[in-house]
Amino acid sequence: MVFGQRLQLLRTRRGITRDQLGGLVGKSGSWVKGIETGRLKTPKLDMVLRIAEVLRVRDLSDLTGDQSVHVDLFAGPGHPRLAAVKTAIDAFPVASAGEAPPTAHLRARLARAWSARHSAPNHRDVVGALLPELIRDAQAAVRQADTGGDRRAAQAVLAEVYSLAQFFVAYQPDAALLWRVAERGLIAAQESEDPHAIGVAAWLAAQAHRDSGPAHFDAADAVNLETLSYLEPLLPDASDAVLAITGALTFEAGYTAARRGATGTAWRYWDQAREMANRLPDGYYHPVTSFSRAIMGAHAVTVAVELHQGGESVRQAAAADAVTIPSRPRRARHRIEEARGYQLDGQPDVALVTLDKAHEAAPETIKYNGYAKRIVLEEAESKIPARRRRASELAVKLGLLAA
Repeated sequence: MVFGQRLQLLRTRRGITRDQLGGLVGKSGSWVKGIETGRLKTPKLDMVLRIAEVLRVRDLSDLTGDQSVHVDLFAGPGHPRLAAVKTAIDAFPVASAGEAPPTAHLRARLARAWSARHSAPNHRDVVGALLPELIRDAQAAVRQADTGGDRRAAQAVLAEVYSLAQFFVAYQPDAALLWRVAERGLIAAQESEDPHAIGVAAWLAAQAHRDSGPAHFDAADAVNLETLSYLEPLLPDASDAVLAITGALTFEAGYTAARRGATGTAWRYWDQAREMANRLPDGYYHPVTSFSRAIMGAHAVTVAVELHQGGESVRQAAAADAVTIPSRPRRARHRIEEARGYQLDGQPDVALVTLDKAHEAAPETIKYNGYAKRIVLEEAESKIPARRRRASELAVKLGLLAA
């Protein structure tokens, strides 16, 4: 198939109309039709990458048809530890070889794993080493629970182990595994009857739906809003953790609204989430979602970027820059969002500098991020030598170009 045919196929699979796609890339629906029907030529690389971003194309060759150049955009390279994690997830043990660790012991190990994820620049490698045994032990704790209360407590731990696994599996080339983890996390959380576990599992499931493309936005909203309606009545007497996951879900509803282009709704949810963040202790930082007072500036940048508001993105980035985000991967993600804002605002050199900062904070985060790769690939073809050189150096670090 030629480029236009591939574009039409991928667009219809994502449930996007020509007018919607055109609006998201700064063109008209008739322009999209012209490309798809062959009346217009294949666009230049910068536009191809913008289209790939909107359609969440995992391999650029799926869109271009050029099988000689495989570039994973929204799926990173398979991590060396992925096979061991997958084996642990796929296993179906019906009997236990030994006694399961106590739930308190599993919770302590899980807390250390989250801490390692936030502090290590190579966080996927660290988490990938811990997950297989954690998964097996948490599953065994559920099977060996003696009472209903023990079983619910073990299910809550297992749900959070699956949440950690979803962070590891995300953006790797195994979508089916991601959905298995998300669904098992939801089931374990429901079985636990623990509001915090239910909120975390729903938060991750909503993200998985939203990242599957516009055709899945309704599913993301359904999971998100249903969980909010369950949690909000609990807030008057809620712990900090339950308040934080409710705030994180509230922002996620705004994030999806921003992806839809619903400006007022997106900022309204952001305002509500900020009010919840302000009710948390000053130094509080949710271990799974990073929700806190400190993160709200970064969330504002994300909303502005998703709404394609370049100037507002830069303004929000300047306001958020004084706040230090404790988590390395979350700090790197914020830098990538800032870089997207600078790119939208016509400041590609600043965008590249900002991506360098993201790489410094957490190389494994930027390596698996499609938005960062799009900016780097686009600027690697810049006509300005200094910009092209900087982008090419970063492309080598990300494995997009050979050294």
